[in-house]
Amino acid sequence: MGRSKLLRTLSVPAVLLSLAPGLAGCGSSQPLAQSGPPPAPQVTVAQPVKRLVADRDEYVGRFVAVDSIEVRARVSGYLDAVHFKDGQLVKKGDLLFTIDRRPFEATLAQAQANLGQARANLTFAEADLARGQTLVRNSTITQQTFDQRTQAKSVAEASVAAQEAAVRQAKLDLEFTELRAPVSGRIGDRRVSPGNLVTGGTTGGTTLLATITSIDPIRFEFTMDETSYLHYIRLAGDATAAAGRGTNMPVRLKLIDEPAFSHEGKTDFVDNAIDGASGTIRGRAEFANPDATFTPGMFGRIQVAATAPEEALLVPDLAIGTEQVRKFVLVVDHENVARPKYVKLGKLVDGLRVVAAGLGPDDRVIVNGLMRARPGVKVTPLNAADTAASDAVAKTQTTAN
Repeated sequence: MGRSKLLRTLSVPAVLLSLAPGLAGCGSSQPLAQSGPPPAPQVTVAQPVKRLVADRDEYVGRFVAVDSIEVRARVSGYLDAVHFKDGQLVKKGDLLFTIDRRPFEATLAQAQANLGQARANLTFAEADLARGQTLVRNSTITQQTFDQRTQAKSVAEASVAAQEAAVRQAKLDLEFTELRAPVSGRIGDRRVSPGNLVTGGTTGGTTLLATITSIDPIRFEFTMDETSYLHYIRLAGDATAAAGRGTNMPVRLKLIDEPAFSHEGKTDFVDNAIDGASGTIRGRAEFANPDATFTPGMFGRIQVAATAPEEALLVPDLAIGTEQVRKFVLVVDHENVARPKYVKLGKLVDGLRVVAAGLGPDDRVIVNGLMRARPGVKVTPLNAADTAASDAVAKTQTTAN
């Protein structure tokens, strides 16, 4: 039994050894697959963008309303009605508040009655004086009596003038019982409810009823240092422009949640003195605000042109690579080989980076596919315009399907 078991154990390796030449022959009969060079990677290329670019200084400031009005009554009385909703937009002339009119209507009626009485007295005095002129010529009355009638007529005329003024004042007070919006803008919340006594007049103790701030246009105030102020004066050039001290200059603005300076306006005011404590001077720009996005008190950043516009080359900021302390872009030469070009960069303008030196206007810059390209490696370039057209067609076909 031991011998037969040993023979069975040795037979398995022997069989494998006998089959080895046959297996080797089968492997050698099939040729190995030939692997060729990988295809050139596809990249998107574009020529630098030519654009007029000016250096700009940035300042932080806040919006202020062109007109800010405190609504106060000119006459005293009890508030009868409120004709607006808190925070709504109002137009110039809209009715806002009404004060109880009845006391003022009574005052007007009394003034009109007094005026009628004064006019009646004037009519009598004029007739009495006319009769006296005939009687004094016939010596029927004395000169003193005639002078008294003349004086009575003058007193009656003065009384009529006084009562006419009283009627005008009463009408004006009655008109003042209706408080209307002096400007268009957004009104705040009402400070007094109907039924309360409102103190009016021209003194400092009047009751504040509401406030109105104009919306469109709106102003933006900022401060600049003395050096920047002098630079803008020099940049203005001629004496006429310098006399305006930098006003009417185009500016751009962005809010704190916006990525780009997309709002355009113009400076309209520069203060007449430099603050001795801070060494700064106040400037102001005006912006259109048709959708009421800008609100007085809101912060923002403003850009003011610091140089005259000059033509510059710009490339997408994502197309720029870094090699230690040097910046470069990959360009595709006439043999479709990626070559690095070291460049000197400027500021960022609307997502594009200004290239101050190191790049030509006809260079084909790789703007997409940088991870697939290597310096000295051949690539398959695709124009950015063609790629954009292909993407648009594909998007249209997808939408149709």
